[in-house]
Amino acid sequence: MRMANTTGSWLREPIREDVADLWRLHEVHCTADTEFQRMLIARTRLGVTLFCDDNPQSAECGQLAFHEAELIPAALLAEQVRRVLVIGCSEGPVPQIAAELGAERVDHVDIDPECVRLCADHLPFGYTPEDVKRAEHWEGPVRLHYADGADFVAEALRRGDSYDVIVLDLPEEDQDSTEGYNAMYGQEFFETYRRLLTPGGVLSTHVSRPHLSFPTAETADSLRRPWQQLGRTFDTRVFFRSTEQPWAAIMIGSPTRRADPVRRMRERLAEIDYTPRTIDAEELRGATYLPLALR
Repeated sequence: MRMANTTGSWLREPIREDVADLWRLHEVHCTADTEFQRMLIARTRLGVTLFCDDNPQSAECGQLAFHEAELIPAALLAEQVRRVLVIGCSEGPVPQIAAELGAERVDHVDIDPECVRLCADHLPFGYTPEDVKRAEHWEGPVRLHYADGADFVAEALRRGDSYDVIVLDLPEEDQDSTEGYNAMYGQEFFETYRRLLTPGGVLSTHVSRPHLSFPTAETADSLRRPWQQLGRTFDTRVFFRSTEQPWAAIMIGSPTRRADPVRRMRERLAEIDYTPRTIDAEELRGATYLPLALR
């Protein structure tokens, strides 16, 4: 156990080679070097905040808007939401929302069991320790699998499994990194996800936050590349940029061709059993407007 990359009561988050964010840490709740990453949970101005490898993953203030953005638009576009696959999201909110939506089975895949359990112990949102124990024993709709996401996807295909919604809540993509999760953002994996979806299923993935917070000449390409990959793989695609949470820029794709996917999403909003707190019909209209780089 040790402090992350901090100077006194500050954490330095590298954004690019020439830009860094400084986070004031008012109270450190937990630090750990797990088998896979360096964790820090601390109280910041955004409330209790999770950092992995000095990168903020979610914070008490705004986490619901981020996690609803990852799942709700995709769930509204899908034909049904009986089986959901969530890769990442150590904190647990996305699997929990999927269960509230009425999913009969939610497979939650995370590579780092220590991170999942420490989040449950210290974060005031997401899983509680009791939730984790139930999910680990598959007692209820949420089933925790401690595994590499790519390995789980390959095995699911071999078993002939399929999902109505797949949510990728992975660490931010870094094309210059050798981290294995980067491959899961690639074209080959987009095609693999399509094979794992039911005919009316939907894939949801987020776009890297630093490119959104600090625009550069490369920012437009960081949006275009995954958008073009979705276009090469799926017959319908939707961009969703939350007005409630600046980090939440989501791209979703479906193998089912729909002439007006946003209209379908707005109509279905009143039909689902879950009432989003950060997304309504007008948000769906405005947040799905394509940025200029994608038009």
